[in-house]
Amino acid sequence: MADSVAPERFAFGAFILDMQRGELTCEGRRVAIGHKGLLLLHALVRASMQVVSKSALMEAAWPAAVVEESNLSVQIAALRKMLGPQPEGNEWIATVPRAGYRFAGRVNSLHPAAADAPEALPGSLENLGTPSIVVLPFANLSNDKEQAYLVDGITEDVITALTRFRWFRVIGRNSSFVYRNKSVNAKQVGQELGVGYVLEGSVRRSGGRLRVSTQLVETTSASQVWAERYDVELVEAFAVQDAIAERVAGAIEPELLKTASLPAAAQHTGNMTAWEIVRQGTWYFHHVGQQTHLAARELFRQACRLNPELAEAHLWLGRVSAGIVAYGWSEHPSEDIREGLNAAFAAVRLDEKNPYTHYALAICSAYSDAPEQAVLAAERAIEISPSFALGHLVLGMAELFRGNASSAIAPLEHGLMLNANDPQNFVWLNLLALAHLFAGDGTNALAAAVRAQKVRPAWRPVQETLACCYATVGRLAEARQSRELMSEMENPPGDALEPLRQRNPHWQERLAELLKQIPSEPLPTGAAHQELRQRTFD
Repeated sequence: MADSVAPERFAFGAFILDMQRGELTCEGRRVAIGHKGLLLLHALVRASMQVVSKSALMEAAWPAAVVEESNLSVQIAALRKMLGPQPEGNEWIATVPRAGYRFAGRVNSLHPAAADAPEALPGSLENLGTPSIVVLPFANLSNDKEQAYLVDGITEDVITALTRFRWFRVIGRNSSFVYRNKSVNAKQVGQELGVGYVLEGSVRRSGGRLRVSTQLVETTSASQVWAERYDVELVEAFAVQDAIAERVAGAIEPELLKTASLPAAAQHTGNMTAWEIVRQGTWYFHHVGQQTHLAARELFRQACRLNPELAEAHLWLGRVSAGIVAYGWSEHPSEDIREGLNAAFAAVRLDEKNPYTHYALAICSAYSDAPEQAVLAAERAIEISPSFALGHLVLGMAELFRGNASSAIAPLEHGLMLNANDPQNFVWLNLLALAHLFAGDGTNALAAAVRAQKVRPAWRPVQETLACCYATVGRLAEARQSRELMSEMENPPGDALEPLRQRNPHWQERLAELLKQIPSEPLPTGAAHQELRQRTFD
């Protein structure tokens, strides 16, 4: 009996059109195709070898809208250029005079593949081109075999949490659990499942506590990319599973982004697609520096011009524009942040369900003197993906910028917990230290500032915050040392705090006053020291 479900995946030549995922791949590599182009190609491929009228195509791509026929001609021409010729030299899309267009190549309909369908696993084209990961069943290191349910539950929840992200593909539970209690290595699993990364883990229960160890391994080289250990209270099984899944997903996702964002130019010859240009740009972006950020921006601009409907190109242009302004690398800040803001709005319009588009809008809004808009965008990103670390971090930043120091602490701490290894955490930790400081908690402010120093010890703003925190808690010798180190360091063009100063001048005055109170000479000892300390903080 025929399957009643209409196929949404089609194969022709080296291409696979997957309407469930909304993507076109060629030999496993994702092809940059706009949304209108995707809809038109779908309409043509679905009616393979049959003529599709111009009116039907326009209805497919522009439903309930009145558009000029020239828009259809432009889109068809772009599709022909993108697809290139068939192996025998003919075009994939043929023009039928006075009738419409016809897809002239052979098309195979592929039924939607479930996440666990075995035919969709080893070596299949849909598994290539984007980062992919399998979560192996976590090992139960407890003596109690009855705890297996908890270990399996943690594994399944991590799989579920990772599937919320759209930057990489996650192998389903049934396929990964084939490896339960088997001795396999990452290379073997990578070859058998066609994945680039393996997440391994173990769980040990001791009384009322759980210790969960995890590591991310790249399958080609079998090298460890990331590892972490979590110690949590076993209060209630499902709560523990959710907490661990959120923390693992939040930490692993940025690692996948960094390792998968290798320079496309090093792996590709000929014309690069807009998608590949974006991947090259993200590689430069993650090497935080003025020249790398400027290089990344040019690549993202190029991708936006090449494919104006590629949401990823716009969201990355928004992110890098905010970074260039925040770090003081912009010669025209108002123009650059406006470019970033426009790009972020375009990204949200093109892909409203992607948390990164809302993050781009949030970070650009924070640096365009619109923290209220930044808060709303950050909250939307978190609604879409609760484990999205950057959503929590930018929410804390926006709250701090608009003067709510106490409200900034929780989202900043949560974001840092989810992603403890981000290369830009020195900025987030500095913001957390200031949030605690302005909320009246000098002890926790100092702890956050010390963590920021460990990430970027040579960054002058961290030493300035450290000096103020040490002064607040009365540790004047350390405050003096941090101030001296600060004076020896080159003042960076920007420290990401300009919106905070503009909207909260009283906080800036407080920091300046704390620095003034730090003694310039070595501190006296004994009673004289106590007298000076009392005078300073009274």
